[in-house]
Amino acid sequence: MSAAHQIAIVGAGIGGLTTAIALLQRGHDVTVFEQARALGELGAGLQIAANGSRVLRALGLEEPMAGVICEAEWKEVRVWSTGVTRKLFDLGADSRERFGAPYWFVHRGDFHRVLRETVTDLKPDAIRVGARVAKYEEVDERITLFLENGEVFEADILIGADGVHSALRSQMFESPKANYSGLVAWRGLIDMQRLPEDLRRPVGTNWVGPHGHVVTYPLQSGKVLNLVGVIEDHEWRTESWSAKGSREECAARFPGWHPYIQAMIQAIDQPFKWALVGRDPLPRWSIGRATLLGDACHPTLPFLAQGANMAIEDAMLITRCIDHFDTDPALALGRYEELRVERCTRIVQGSAANADRFHNPILADADEAEAYLDREWAPDKVRMRYDWLFEHDVNSLALT
Repeated sequence: MSAAHQIAIVGAGIGGLTTAIALLQRGHDVTVFEQARALGELGAGLQIAANGSRVLRALGLEEPMAGVICEAEWKEVRVWSTGVTRKLFDLGADSRERFGAPYWFVHRGDFHRVLRETVTDLKPDAIRVGARVAKYEEVDERITLFLENGEVFEADILIGADGVHSALRSQMFESPKANYSGLVAWRGLIDMQRLPEDLRRPVGTNWVGPHGHVVTYPLQSGKVLNLVGVIEDHEWRTESWSAKGSREECAARFPGWHPYIQAMIQAIDQPFKWALVGRDPLPRWSIGRATLLGDACHPTLPFLAQGANMAIEDAMLITRCIDHFDTDPALALGRYEELRVERCTRIVQGSAANADRFHNPILADADEAEAYLDREWAPDKVRMRYDWLFEHDVNSLALT
C-alpha cells in the first residue's frame, strides 16, 4: 500500500464520484465538494462502452450496476426517411469476447445513484453538498480550499471534476471559448410499452439524415427507450439540459422523418432541448498538486458516446498515478496528464467529425443514402473508428 493522501475533489458528477471510489478503495482520505444542495437523478441515457465498463468492473461495480443497466446486443444505423438499416457492430457477447468487457446502456440518474451509494458506503461523510469552492491556493506543498460560506479546507491533492463550466479551470487556466455548434438536441424518455414491437429491442439505433440524426437505445432493463434527436439550428442558443419543449415542437423539427421517429416523439412524456456547445480541449490540465478531469478539461460533443467513458478512464488513471508516484503528487498529476491528453483530444476531434458524417446532405436522396451507408459504415471503417476506443485498457496502461 502506498502512502495515503488527503484528497479534495470538486464536483460530485460521474467523474468525481468514480474517482472518489477508486481513491477510497486504495486507502486515501477523500472529500467531495458539490455546489448543489441536493444530489438529484437528472439527465437521460448514457452509453458505457467496454473501455468504461472495464474500469467499473475493476472497481467492483458490476453487481450494483446489474440492476440498472441494459446490455446492448448490437448497434445499427438507419436512413432517416426509409428506415433502410445496416448493422454498425455487434455488442453483447461480441464485446465481451473482443474487448473483454460489456457495452451497457444506463440512465444517468441510476448510474449516479450507484456511484453515490458506493462512495458513502466507503466513507459516509465523503460528499459535502451545498459546498461551493470559491478558490484554492497551493503553499508549501499543501492545497487550501476556500469555500464561499467561509470554510477553509486543506488537502494534499486537488482534483477539479466540476464539469464544463469548471470554476477551478477558470482559476488555473484561460478557459476555452464556448462555440455554438449550430446544433440543437432534443431528448426524452419513452415507456417501451407505448411503442411498436419492432422498436422494443436491446439495440442502439442511429437514424442519420441530411440535416440531423436521432439516436435511440433502451434503459432500465428495457423498460424505457432513450431518444436524443439532433437537428441543425443556427438561431437557438440556450445551453441547458432542462429547457422544456413540446411534442408538437419536437415533431415539427423532424418533418418527413420515418413514421417510427414520429411515433417515438409522440410517446415522449416531456421532451427537453438544449444547444450543443463545443470547446477546445485543454492542452494542459495540471499545476503542481491540482489537476482537472472529465468535462472540466476535455468537454466533447456526444457523437462518439465517449464523454462518460473518458471521465471514468480519467478516474482510474489518476488513482493509479497517485499510488505509483506516491511521494510526489505533482509528478503523479503531471504523468496522468501526459498519458491522457492525446487520447482525449483525439476523441473530442473524432466526435465533432461524426456530426458531419451523420448529417451529410447526400442522405436526402433515398437511393444515394443506401450507398452512403454501405460506404461510410463499411466494416473496415467501423473498426477503424471504434476499436481503438473500446480496446483501450486504462487499468493496465504502463505508467513509466
